[in-house]
Amino acid sequence: MHRAQLAAVLTGTLVCLPPAPLASQNAPPPLDQTAMEEFLRTARIVRTRSAGKGVTASIRATMQQGELTHDAHIQTVDQTQREFRGPRGIEFNFRDKWQFNVAAYKLDQMLGLQLVPATVERRWNTEPASFTWWVDDVMMDEGERVKKQMVAPNQDCWVQQRQMIRFFDLLIENTDRNPGNLIITKAWRLWAIDHTRAFRRSKTLEKPESLNQIERGVLERLSTLEFATLKRELTRYIEEGDIRALLARRDAIVAHFNGGRNITLFDRRDAVAGCLATAAKGTAFLPQLVPTGRLQN
Repeated sequence: MHRAQLAAVLTGTLVCLPPAPLASQNAPPPLDQTAMEEFLRTARIVRTRSAGKGVTASIRATMQQGELTHDAHIQTVDQTQREFRGPRGIEFNFRDKWQFNVAAYKLDQMLGLQLVPATVERRWNTEPASFTWWVDDVMMDEGERVKKQMVAPNQDCWVQQRQMIRFFDLLIENTDRNPGNLIITKAWRLWAIDHTRAFRRSKTLEKPESLNQIERGVLERLSTLEFATLKRELTRYIEEGDIRALLARRDAIVAHFNGGRNITLFDRRDAVAGCLATAAKGTAFLPQLVPTGRLQN
């Protein structure tokens, strides 16, 4: 083969090679929870505007620290009403508090749920507030999904995510879950945001029959929660009465999974992968009773 022909062949081969993914090489590594929390506590706020949804006049802030720029959701609401009239009727001793956002995140971390974005306490202007990591790669919220009649690629995974959020809402008695505060990423990962109306004082579960699946490790960690631990971690954000009510609901949830029919216990999947991956193997009916933790004084 002549040199000119060889050069032409080599040149054609090189042209056919796919380009190197330069953009991904320059992308910063993902932050862990500790790094996200530190960023939310210390990064400089460079821009603010209305968050756009909700009724508590929350704020979307762009924050910057070094080369990292990211948004946060700021909520300062701190209201208590003796009587509140809402979609659910009349509620007495109504509370709507930013503190509950921090408590929900801390409890999420204690249980290993990975459903609530990183949230910290920080002052906004002169007011104390919750700062929540703005969810990355958002595709839509649950309201938009329903309106567009879209279905997750992996339905088993999707149902498991919805069941874990249902479990969490029952545990913290979140009476304000709605399609606008369920956020779906491009990987079909589901995030639960805005818990300012959670941590009610009821000791019973509302419609526990709607809960029939739970992740194995979460149920085990749930059963070992103790009053002293919750008080140490959450007492800055919720009251002792809230903790006692939460533990009573915890006992009811564990009893529900011990005694219910058609109860499914599944193994933990990689939350970061969302619901694009194939269904995890090993889903099985609950094989044994889970001990109910005692309500401690």
